Amino acid sequence: MDIDDTESIRMHMEDRVRRARLQAKLSQQELASKIGVQRSAVAQWEKNGGNLPSMNHLIEIALATEVTLEWLGTGRGPIKPDNETWTPAVRSLDYAQDEIEYQCLQDLRRLPHQLRESLAGIIAILAKSYP
Repeated sequence: MDIDDTESIRMHMEDRVRRARLQAKLSQQELASKIGVQRSAVAQWEKNGGNLPSMNHLIEIALATEVTLEWLGTGRGPIKPDNETWTPAVRSLDYAQDEIEYQCLQDLRRLPHQLRESLAGIIAILAKSYP
């Protein structure tokens, strides 16, 4: 572990959020706009003793600032991804958006594969009828 890694572990969450934003050359307002929150939320996350970002917001911050989620959340690991091994973080939009979607996913995962395929086809047909 080099000195930069040791220093990162000692940093608090607010310091890592601020460092990621500054390294990405973003203002608080620009970061807020990129991840869909108010500037005051970013200010709170960067404030000593302020509110912590949710996991979904950490993912969005990591994507917007191009830092690794592990470093942003824990202070461990590399700050920037290695280009050869970089796998982008999953966007929070890839998960259920509300309780109905969540329950549908839970129920769908309990069904046999063939029935899941049939239901996916039905949903696709229904979705085509809406703009």
